[in-house]
Amino acid sequence: MPQYEKADIERRMNGAVEALKSDLSGLRTGRANTSLLDPVVCEVYGAMMPISQVATVSAPEARMLSVQVWDKSNVSAVEKGISKANLGLNPMTDGQTIRLPMPDLNEERRKELAKIAGEYGEKAKIAIRNVRRDANESLKGDEKKKEISEDDRKRLETQVQDLTDKYVEETDAAVEKKIQEILTQ
Repeated sequence: MPQYEKADIERRMNGAVEALKSDLSGLRTGRANTSLLDPVVCEVYGAMMPISQVATVSAPEARMLSVQVWDKSNVSAVEKGISKANLGLNPMTDGQTIRLPMPDLNEERRKELAKIAGEYGEKAKIAIRNVRRDANESLKGDEKKKEISEDDRKRLETQVQDLTDKYVEETDAAVEKKIQEILTQ
């Protein structure tokens, strides 16, 4: 039975693109975006937890995030987690609410964020190429075992390359869009 499955290859390549989009959404532009705090964790109840499990994050204004902590005893832990995340945010606590005004981005920071976006894109492309390599090795193995012919292998490798090109293009488009957003907002 041949190892090659187009649906699995597409799923894995699409997973790399989705992970990239998730990473890019965490890059801060000038606007408040609740996904900015997705990677932030804080130590509560003796464990490291994402903020989303101890508070509600909202964007009441274009340049302000609001974190409504559910348990009053966790406010300082959440504030500490936000500070440790190095997001360039200055938490202001008011009771159980932590306000996070979005500072203006200077030119240097914009270029730095654009470079990071490019690095994220490169990682996604490497992941996509690794899927291609695995698929091609699997096809060569199938051919060696006489499960598929050489012509079938070449035809399927072309399909794998087409999928690779499609997802690399999607990656480039997502990165380019984010870089434009970073440089213009």
